[in-house]
Amino acid sequence: MSCSEALMMLIDQESQWFLWLRAFGSALLLCLALACSSRSGAPAVDVPAVPQATFQDPNSYAAHGSAALTTPNEGSAVSRHSISLNGGTLAYTATAGHLTAVHPQNGSAEASFFYVAYTLDGAVPATRPVTFFYNGGPGSASVWLHLGSFGPKRLVTGTPDPNPPTPFPLVDNQETLLGATDLVFVDAVSTGHSQAIAPYTNSSFWGVDADAAIFRDFITRYVALNHRQTSQKFLFGESYGTTRTAVLAHMMESAGMRLSGIVLLSSVLNYNANADMLDASGYGGFFPSYASSGAYWNLTRPVPADDAALGAFLQSVRTFTATRYAPALDAFLNHGAAPDATLFPQLSSNTGLPESSWNANFNLDAWTFRTTLRPGVLLGRYDARVSAPVGSPLAQGGDPSSSVITVPFASALSQYLRVTLGYSAGSSYTISSNAIQGWNFHHDGLDLPDVIPDLGTALALNPSLQVLSLNGYHDLATPFYQTELDLARLSLQPTVEIAVYHGGHMIYLNDASRPRITADLLSFYQRAATAR
Repeated sequence: MSCSEALMMLIDQESQWFLWLRAFGSALLLCLALACSSRSGAPAVDVPAVPQATFQDPNSYAAHGSAALTTPNEGSAVSRHSISLNGGTLAYTATAGHLTAVHPQNGSAEASFFYVAYTLDGAVPATRPVTFFYNGGPGSASVWLHLGSFGPKRLVTGTPDPNPPTPFPLVDNQETLLGATDLVFVDAVSTGHSQAIAPYTNSSFWGVDADAAIFRDFITRYVALNHRQTSQKFLFGESYGTTRTAVLAHMMESAGMRLSGIVLLSSVLNYNANADMLDASGYGGFFPSYASSGAYWNLTRPVPADDAALGAFLQSVRTFTATRYAPALDAFLNHGAAPDATLFPQLSSNTGLPESSWNANFNLDAWTFRTTLRPGVLLGRYDARVSAPVGSPLAQGGDPSSSVITVPFASALSQYLRVTLGYSAGSSYTISSNAIQGWNFHHDGLDLPDVIPDLGTALALNPSLQVLSLNGYHDLATPFYQTELDLARLSLQPTVEIAVYHGGHMIYLNDASRPRITADLLSFYQRAATAR
């Protein structure tokens, strides 16, 4: 950003004279820092890239579909921190605030996105990779990835303990990716503090294509304002965020904004093949997740003794599903064919459910599995390792693995933004909105999205694009085997890799898995650098 650009942006955005005066002084300091760092062609490590500043946002943000901002701003809180990592220290700057996504043709304001960016001090932004993180829902803020996964701070959840100590401790994250890439955590419109700008409303962006397009416009604006055009760019989406990622990658590559890699975490790439999304579909894609969950609770026959045995067990379950259960289920659902009686003993031994359950529910749905595997106990949907007695407070929301973390995350995020990062607004942070109730899932001629073609097109446009799919064995919302089936439609693309770990939907909450995931991600970033 040039000095004149910095000044004009701040003058245009701040409407109150005292905020303008503070922003004007900040911009002057920014210009001086830029001037000092550009003389030798590399930034001086001892000169702050940006001045520190807290920001009391005068706006209040609403999550309902008709909400629209009339006075958006691009104010931000800027703070400097450090973390001890691998025997060294990383100094970094955190920026928490808003950027306005603008229409790519006419430049009109569309939506005000709330984001928190972590950038490594002393690095040249133009040559630093940058990764954009977001959760899904639709209607979920990105608090889960922000404070649970690979940022410089994380919450210690004790997962899968259903009764962990609270509040969750906020600690320096030894598995942060900050050493490899700058990190930008961004909230979708109607979540966090993100909101549409009039004449648009929040619901203007409640749809597969509109949502991906507005994320494209935010990333375009962020890249331009922060001079990241030559940075390697990565997308990191979780859950519905993977649906968004495939469409977004297609849009960005088509627009000429080259990506280096995308990470798909706990994917839902074809709603038409996920029986939880489309009732007409069979639950064959869930069966290996049933098996891994049954093994966790020591109910399978045999129970795998270690990770190697679990891997062999699940490979045999995949084969059984592909060659016997899925074909029989297809014949049962589409032609009314009675299942072969010899299937039921294997269905039972592979999952721990009695044969009578499979006789009664040959197309066994996830809810029935979660409520019958352990009588009187409800297993988590997001993580089947978390359970609670039926009727208990933890079970009343329908998913104990979600209930146990939601309030602690919400409380921690509010305090973290205000106290640690210096940002506060006139409204509370929206963890989850009702966007899904009004979401337009129509995409590419289908009532429900199948985004594998979008991902395939992105790969065709950019054959060096690296794709890493991360999945949890115990996730009963977006089962790992169904993701494997979906990605197999790409015909074994050499740049697409799949990994499965112990854990549920949010595998990064599992302390044993997180270091493995980090190692795999660092290898992924290295492959992307080599491919470039």
